[in-house]
Amino acid sequence: MAKQDEAEFAACVERCSRFVFRVAYAVLRNSHDAEDVVQEVFLKLYRNGAWRGMREEKAYFARVAWRSAVDRLPKHAGASMEEMEIASELPNPEQMALDADWQKKVHRLMDTLPEEFRQPLALSTIEELTSGEIARIMEIPEGTVRTRILRARQLLRKKLATLEGRSYAAKQI
Repeated sequence: MAKQDEAEFAACVERCSRFVFRVAYAVLRNSHDAEDVVQEVFLKLYRNGAWRGMREEKAYFARVAWRSAVDRLPKHAGASMEEMEIASELPNPEQMALDADWQKKVHRLMDTLPEEFRQPLALSTIEELTSGEIARIMEIPEGTVRTRILRARQLLRKKLATLEGRSYAAKQI
């Protein structure tokens, strides 16, 4: 494998490994098994070279991670009806791809927020930091952090409502 290919594959792993882990964890509810699925998915991807011409990356990873995780679920011959109902409530790859698409829209709208609102919101939602941690990082009072996060969410909610209104209006025409 050429160095450029190795760098591209490493970038793909860096970009998508958390997503693959979240999909696998949603199915397995066990971090060790989910980590094994992440390794398995990227090993398969590396071996078959499918990562080179991938178009819909998130959908592909959602599908492969979900299948690999489901294959790791214990097979119970005498599974009770209650266990089967729980299994049927797990998200399917199609829904996960739609959710990923929604998240892309939200992230794009977050990018349009004023910097003073976007940074605290991103740190709290994406990086999962507390308002105290964000206050220390940004060197502003904790109350200011909370206010900015609240304001950012309000602006984002308005933008999402506008976006959804446009989508609905476009479908009506």
